[in-house]
Amino acid sequence: MEAPKIKSLQSRLIVIAQSIAIGMLVLLAGTIPRNILFAANLHYFTKIPWAVALIAIFLWFFWWYLNGGGGPESTAAERRIMLRARKLPGIVWAWALFAGALGIVTLVLGLRLLNTLITLPEQQLPDFSGVPRFTVFTLLLAAAPIAGIVEEAAFRGYMQRPIEKYCGLPIAILITGTMFAIAHLDFTLILWPYYVAVAAIYGIVTHLAGSILPAIVLHTGGNIYSNMDLWLHDKAEWQAIANGSGIAQSNGAGWLGLETLLLLLLTIWAYWKLAKVANAAAFSR
Repeated sequence: MEAPKIKSLQSRLIVIAQSIAIGMLVLLAGTIPRNILFAANLHYFTKIPWAVALIAIFLWFFWWYLNGGGGPESTAAERRIMLRARKLPGIVWAWALFAGALGIVTLVLGLRLLNTLITLPEQQLPDFSGVPRFTVFTLLLAAAPIAGIVEEAAFRGYMQRPIEKYCGLPIAILITGTMFAIAHLDFTLILWPYYVAVAAIYGIVTHLAGSILPAIVLHTGGNIYSNMDLWLHDKAEWQAIANGSGIAQSNGAGWLGLETLLLLLLTIWAYWKLAKVANAAAFSR
């Protein structure tokens, strides 16, 4: 009687391994060309952000192929399903973006609260000295949608979808969040819950809406904010409150905790509303 369970476990492990491998290949295929072009732009002809146009052309073909374009024709339908870039009704779009945005704000407040208790690792941009500010600004701005498209296609599309289907959403979020953390080379163990939380925000939106498109918009918006904030202030917004600061020594941290809790409850309600709206839209089709 145990054989079917063992076989099922083996099958799930194979699905997980294959999904991780394919998802990471998609990530590398989209990230490496961007990194090469951006690095070249920071060293050659720096007055003009010429890499943006080239990476935009590459990204169009990247998305076209992942969404079923090109050959082999035998894999076109499967690629389209794996990407799951399905068009959505306006009402689903609205609630997906609202719920996801609440999730992002709640996460930032949670990080600020945590940073009053322990000192989280600092985030810093590379040294852009000697590069014109216009070029730096343009590359940082362009990096946001590029990362949003590539990473959501890799993690919420090609990686999460099969794991979610055969192992359930919680396991899919745990695995994609862990791989998302590993993919960021500055990853430290203390930030692992943060990356899993990010995977939950985008992953649940994708699961409920049935499409990665809202997650791409949310991811892009979050990246624009974080990139610009790091560039302008040389530190992440959630690092504004340092360990041992006046707020941490007063009732300010308590108020921040209350705000975070209330916003978390509002976020949960918004995700519940998204689920209802998405189900109603699916039923009406």
